[in-house]
Amino acid sequence: MVDAVPFFFALGAVASLARSGLRLPAAVFETLSIYLLLAIGLKGGVEIARSESATLWVDALLAIGLGALIPLLVFPLFRLRFSRPDAASLSAHYGSVSIVTFAVGAAVLAGRGIEVEGHLALLAALMEAPALIVATLIARWGVKSADGSSTAGALVHEVFANKSVVLLGGGILIGWIAGPQGLEPLSPLFVDLFKGALCLFLLEMGLIAADRLPDLKKAGLFLVGCALALPPLLALAGWGVAQAMGLGVGGTVLMMTLAGSASYIAAPTAMRIAVPEANPALGVAAALAVTFPFNLLLGIPLYLWWAQAMAGA
Repeated sequence: MVDAVPFFFALGAVASLARSGLRLPAAVFETLSIYLLLAIGLKGGVEIARSESATLWVDALLAIGLGALIPLLVFPLFRLRFSRPDAASLSAHYGSVSIVTFAVGAAVLAGRGIEVEGHLALLAALMEAPALIVATLIARWGVKSADGSSTAGALVHEVFANKSVVLLGGGILIGWIAGPQGLEPLSPLFVDLFKGALCLFLLEMGLIAADRLPDLKKAGLFLVGCALALPPLLALAGWGVAQAMGLGVGGTVLMMTLAGSASYIAAPTAMRIAVPEANPALGVAAALAVTFPFNLLLGIPLYLWWAQAMAGA
């Protein structure tokens, strides 16, 4: 069975390249993003309420550690070609996670009837911030700033009060408190309509990604190569962490997806405050125009194949 979800992204990219003029209204796109983040959070919170796992907080620490480690791994690679601020900013993009990529992976697994541990949504929320903090420390290492304290305060607020963190974390908390029975009346809205809303969101993401191609062309082949090579390599690190957590096939695929994804929402916003001298076009173009479509079309199927093959072995 071929999952239809990624093809909506492709449709948007083709429509943009063909200059069709297609575009979702800004208010609709904003509403869809709010809906998706809340729906993911609520589902994760309900599953946490159902779970009796005693390893939940150990898994949370492992996920936070992975999010903090990835920028340290990829910074030397980006430093080969880019300035310290740009390399640190790119490291933040690849250390933080893409919640939309996570949602697509969850939808693909659900379509195939593969079960996923419920607390993966919590781990996704926890993995957004550590990379942003570590990348900022890398960028600022040895650099004196007269207003460093105010910048640090603004960064902390931007990271933890970011829209995606608030909605995803708030959804998890609500779902956890309300539990399965409390959220049953909301199921038609937040469960039944989820996949359709995701398809519309990906249509617009395809349009935006195609618009970023000129920025990517200016950045050069080195960045394109990194944006293609890093997802499967980092996904292997996610696989190792998933093994330490004892996750099943579904949870392993989503942990690999999180590790191999790149942030194009939280990271650009935080880096604009923390590292203003970095070029924002580099991270957004690499994450959105290369890594995001790679994961949708090739990465998630590859991670699923790997997780199933290793589980069989």
